[in-house]
Amino acid sequence: MDVSSSLAALWDVALIKIVPFLFVLTVIVFFHELGHFLIGRLCGIKALVFSVGFGPEIVGFNDRRGTRWKLCAIPLGGYVKFLGDENAASTPDHGAVSRMTAEERAMAFPAKSVGRRAATVAAGPIANFILAIVLFSAVAFTGGRMVGDPVVAEVRPDSPAAAAGFAPGDRVLKLDGNDITYFSDLQRYVASRADTPISVEIDRGGQTLALTVTPREVEQDDGFGNRVKVPIVGLVASEQSASFRMEDVSAIEAVQYGVSQTWFVTERTVAFIGGIVTGHQGTEQIGGPIRIAQVSSQVATLGLGALLNLAALLSISIGLLNLLPIPMLDGGHLLFYAYEAIRGKPLSERVQEVGFRLGLVLVLSLMVFAFWNDISGLT
Repeated sequence: MDVSSSLAALWDVALIKIVPFLFVLTVIVFFHELGHFLIGRLCGIKALVFSVGFGPEIVGFNDRRGTRWKLCAIPLGGYVKFLGDENAASTPDHGAVSRMTAEERAMAFPAKSVGRRAATVAAGPIANFILAIVLFSAVAFTGGRMVGDPVVAEVRPDSPAAAAGFAPGDRVLKLDGNDITYFSDLQRYVASRADTPISVEIDRGGQTLALTVTPREVEQDDGFGNRVKVPIVGLVASEQSASFRMEDVSAIEAVQYGVSQTWFVTERTVAFIGGIVTGHQGTEQIGGPIRIAQVSSQVATLGLGALLNLAALLSISIGLLNLLPIPMLDGGHLLFYAYEAIRGKPLSERVQEVGFRLGLVLVLSLMVFAFWNDISGLT
């Protein structure tokens, strides 16, 4: 292979594998940090640095308020460093604050009220959820929604649906008393109810019947070669039975869909985290940057809409991850602020320092574990 061919091959790898990954991660990180930045500014806190990425600075500039905006070499996160922060994790530098002038102290993060500090910290994860709503809404509004009627074409043998007595041609009307409009409503409802009996009302040839089905969790291929665990009942729709079609949605309907989809994904992610804690979910599904890069490149082949949907999914995951009550993460800071609000005084500097160190160990351990899962998945 000559040099030009090698360079072309490397360019193809960069374009297919790296660019989608950087696009998705940069958008998510930027909006997360923008949430911190905007609410911090609203609360009168001076931002010293707004960074997308870590490590050496690639490019940057100073705005008129003295904030350094920069893009760094390691695109695996980002941070906003406020006046009075010791480091990028917003560990308070009480010594530096005590040496500030009164004017400087008025703009320092640690000197602000607990409410303003909590609002600034919570704004990052909240921005992730808002971004997800915007992305889901935009994709639905511009491209429409693929929908299909909740009519059964096939009942899988030896499935929960077969055991419950479903038959081809059944139209699902209600699940646990909730009206069902589309086949996707059925899929979404089942997705969060593994091993949970569901009361189903169906129409069979003009006769209304009541059935009970219990979804069973199985391992399936997600279409990109990744194995995932999902609850299923064994009902299959077809083009003929469901009349699959693209439906245009209005701006209001798109926003409603964005909110609904964000809530659904949030609920499923929380259930997944709870499943890991209780031992009902395997930890092999936890992925890091390598897996994100793989999935991003795979989804990018489906078009910009699919990539934006992936960005919305990851934005929700990162928002929830940051809300975990682990020092170093936003949730850990909020835990400290909750204590301060209840007791009327902050935790001692020594306790906070120990907490941040333990949090650092936990975060690094999680990163190492995610990398290990990524590498194991390549073998």
